[in-house]
Amino acid sequence: MVAPLHLRRLGQVDYLPIWQAMQAYTASRNAHSADEIWLLEHPPVFTQGLNGKPEHLIAPGEIPVIPIDRGGQVTYHGPGQLVGYLLLDLKRLGIGVRSLVSAMEQALIDLLHDYGIDALARGDAPGVYVDGAKIASLGLRVKRGCSYHGLALNLDLDLAPFARINPCGYADLRVTRLADLVTTMPPRQVVEQRLVAHLCHTLGLPAPIDVTASPLPGHAA
Repeated sequence: MVAPLHLRRLGQVDYLPIWQAMQAYTASRNAHSADEIWLLEHPPVFTQGLNGKPEHLIAPGEIPVIPIDRGGQVTYHGPGQLVGYLLLDLKRLGIGVRSLVSAMEQALIDLLHDYGIDALARGDAPGVYVDGAKIASLGLRVKRGCSYHGLALNLDLDLAPFARINPCGYADLRVTRLADLVTTMPPRQVVEQRLVAHLCHTLGLPAPIDVTASPLPGHAA
């Protein structure tokens, strides 16, 4: 079955209501529900995954810490980061979690290649890396065969808050951002368009329908 793919560009939004909306949509969807990609950024926040250990929170300070239901350890979200949440029916797509992770990593690698950047994935630590520094993080939850959460690509955000944690549970893990790897920073909307195109290619998704103007499912209009 080929279901529609909805694309939503949500701007900067608080973490908690978006997380609750993802949970609500996943709980309410059926075999005919559209798959969705939500593109956004969050105000400064640390999110602690299900396997998160408190020792990886070194000095969060005034930045809130939200325990959430994705896998993995602690990471940081903030303005200047491109977050993509993938609400997909994996059963309908005929893929498993490992295939989804690999496809997301490949889409990010292909996107960075568009800007002349050599990036790679690591088998021991999901995400995408440039010269050993992490430029994109991944985290997922799957319920009833459907995914939510997704990826976060560092565009031009302030990297300083990563020093307050062990990113993704790794002490001394270096992080980087697109702005430090290109001569001219591309417009955010262009990066978004390229990311969605690469995700559709690696995941075999149809061309997206932009439904940004319609109410967010699972969230008050």
